[in-house]
Amino acid sequence: MTTENTPTSPASPASPASPDEKTAAYLPEHTPRISVAELAPDLYRALARADAAARKNLDPVIGELVKIRASQINHCAFCLDMHTKDALAMGESVERIVQLSAWEESRHYYTAKEIAAIELTEAITVLTDGFVPDEVYAKAATHFDENELAHLIGAITVINAWNRLSVAARNVPGHYVPGSLG
Repeated sequence: MTTENTPTSPASPASPASPDEKTAAYLPEHTPRISVAELAPDLYRALARADAAARKNLDPVIGELVKIRASQINHCAFCLDMHTKDALAMGESVERIVQLSAWEESRHYYTAKEIAAIELTEAITVLTDGFVPDEVYAKAATHFDENELAHLIGAITVINAWNRLSVAARNVPGHYVPGSLG
């Protein structure tokens, strides 16, 4: 089934099951608004450097969970595509990625340290609810040493910046290849 509206990238959904679904065409991709990487390369590279610096002293699994959770909250499909693919390529389980949006009911999928990072991610990402609560910060501080905590806060801040750039630019999800951007 190849039509103009059917994705042909590796991100294409699995083959539809029913005969009716086999004849239905996928909706077309939206058009990106702007390419920040091309038009503001110094900004893009600076954010990429900040991202790399934040990752230096952070467990890569926690780093990807944080990026996925913030991207879910911010409705950033481009970053969700990227970070779920990166997490899967690192060996993360589909179950843990799928359950991340409902982590409060799925705590048994995660370690106490991962839950502390996820809670801190939500508190920093959703600032409209107020400041980061002291109890959320204190819980994270019991699981992360000061150096790790500083890098975790940096990683959460950076993914929120990436999410905002991607959503504003309307970056198109579905074409990312794991590890291709750094």
